[in-house]
Amino acid sequence: MDLNLRGKTAVVTGAGGAICGEIAKALALEGADVAIWDISLDAATRKCREILAIKGKAIPVQCNVLNKEEVKTALEATMDEYGNIDILINGAGGSRKEATTSIDLEFFDIGQEALNDVLMLNYMSAVIPCQAVGKIFAENKEGVIINISSIAGILPLTRAIGYSNGKAATTNFTKWLAVHMAKNYSPRIRVNAIAPGFILTEQNRFLLEDEKKGGLTERGKTIIKYVPMARLGEPKEIAGTALWLVSDSASFVTGAVIIVDGGFTAFSGV
Repeated sequence: MDLNLRGKTAVVTGAGGAICGEIAKALALEGADVAIWDISLDAATRKCREILAIKGKAIPVQCNVLNKEEVKTALEATMDEYGNIDILINGAGGSRKEATTSIDLEFFDIGQEALNDVLMLNYMSAVIPCQAVGKIFAENKEGVIINISSIAGILPLTRAIGYSNGKAATTNFTKWLAVHMAKNYSPRIRVNAIAPGFILTEQNRFLLEDEKKGGLTERGKTIIKYVPMARLGEPKEIAGTALWLVSDSASFVTGAVIIVDGGFTAFSGV
């Protein structure tokens, strides 16, 4: 299938990481010019080298997407290089132990600052880039936005209060923005979200796979017990969904949240 991405420019935030890095690579393979925005310039540069090695086109841009001035600077650098932006994928996010319940930290003792930080990291990290790049889409009367949410925003994960709440806000924001952009600026501006399930990455591999004994850790086994497809997902499976959403094949899809979780949220446990 020709996804018709040649000549398009995509901004991918958090693309120094596993999932959005794979999305950035997939976009480049389909002919898109990619700007990798990441808080770590080293991570962004490494991903760019991977893309250049497969004959793709990409530039690294250091950017803390929670800082409006840095987003403005990143936007200017991207426009200077490519002249336009057609696609925005918001993937920056994460969690912190200070906003997660544990044996050592009860819900009653979680601090407001910790919760605010994680909510910002998973919600405003989508809102601020959408404000900046979305203005270009409004002027051009077209564009595609994908927010990377999580199944935690649909079915809250035990302990992960800050992360689950932040992703729920991102999911709600996606639906709101889809209507707002289509109604007020152009029906050719589409906004959707992808909600990944449990995806195996280098960052969480040590938690899910037992390097010494082989196979899954106890945590990994617990997760698989509730995944009907009986396995963890891979970053490339999120990238495939993203390619569909940014392509003309999804031209009538906006305000949608595409769940990619092997059936986890569909399973009641019995």
